Amino acid sequence: MDYIKKCIEACYDCAAECENCATESLFEEQSKMLTKCILLTRECSVICTATARILSIGADNFQMLCKACENLCELCAEECGKHADMQHCKKCFEACRNAAESCRKIIIEDNL
Repeated sequence: MDYIKKCIEACYDCAAECENCATESLFEEQSKMLTKCILLTRECSVICTATARILSIGADNFQMLCKACENLCELCAEECGKHADMQHCKKCFEACRNAAESCRKIIIEDNL
């Protein structure tokens, strides 16, 4: 179940990058313009952490959470992509895309 381990790692990495992005965005001069980004990164961090934890315990009903995580990661990546000129948003964008892809793979593998 290598794909599960990869998804757990991708989700934890995404959660950390999202938290960093939210914190760094608060200190940007245009932080008011980054309100949506800050809120989405915080939400994404929470769902990524929850997804990684549920996968870590071997829960049978992880598909719904993985799908929600995939969707929220995509939304977060889209928002951070708008601010990719800022290094923290660029790193968050990449981590979100990676976590979304990992969640997609785990759902596909589970359905085989």
